[in-house]
Amino acid sequence: MSAANLNTFHAGQTGNRVDSHTVLYCVIGDPIQHSKSPVMMNRAFRETGLNGIYTAFHITGEQLPDFITGVRAMGIRGINVTIPHKLAVMPLLDEIDESAQAIGAVNTIVNNNGRLVGYNTDGIGYVRSLKEEAEPDLSGKRILVVGAGGATRGILYALAREGVSSITIANRTVARAEEMAAAFEGQAEGLRLHAIGHEGLKKACGDADIVINTTSLGMHPKVDETPADAGWLVPGTIASDLIYNPMTTRFLAEAKQQGCKIHSGLGMFIYQGAYAFEFWTGQEAPVEAMRSAVLEAFRTGR
Repeated sequence: MSAANLNTFHAGQTGNRVDSHTVLYCVIGDPIQHSKSPVMMNRAFRETGLNGIYTAFHITGEQLPDFITGVRAMGIRGINVTIPHKLAVMPLLDEIDESAQAIGAVNTIVNNNGRLVGYNTDGIGYVRSLKEEAEPDLSGKRILVVGAGGATRGILYALAREGVSSITIANRTVARAEEMAAAFEGQAEGLRLHAIGHEGLKKACGDADIVINTTSLGMHPKVDETPADAGWLVPGTIASDLIYNPMTTRFLAEAKQQGCKIHSGLGMFIYQGAYAFEFWTGQEAPVEAMRSAVLEAFRTGR
């Protein structure tokens, strides 16, 4: 592809000019081809008129240190970090924001003239979405979180600051759930944390006001998988899923049939990206345009 054609290609993708002043942003992960972040973030640059381009890089664990060196050398301004690099990238950065330190995971990096600072926008993005779309007042709520991965940590950190009464973490490997519960002990006065294995999942579902799936069970293409039997949920319970592809997972569809209120991962995806955009640019993110871009991508299959 010629330089002229490449310029036209990128401009068509982003709606922004591509010149010697264009600033590069990206998302990294392994895998990464499924990500809708480029669609969403390039729409944000187009809406705000900022001269930026956002792309996706497939980076393996072995390549991660070299990639971070490249970020400094190329002056990449902002990076989103997804599975499986949220923990592994931390020792490679110059500074970790206080909230990301408490969470123990980074999903957003800001490059300040070669000094790389790590943040975590997962938890605040999730809670903002949950409050806007499902339950505006989380105080006193009993929460069940299924899964104990990197995204779980951010959600626990944010929920602890909302006055919830208890959080139960369910994981196949109980020791991992216990470790996570211990790490967040004392995060908020009066908050009770519990760790259970999957043998206790049925009872925990029945006792919860909000059940949150943080695992990849049900994500495209394995859409038939589910983290829990929706029949265990009490009607009126909020069933929430971090997965946004598909937007209505099997878990959510069956929970709705059970009489539960459902909350998909799309809002979290939008808001974690919006917070990252604001860290990078200092400008308010065009949230509705970003949401529209993702919905259009799902509609057209692009």
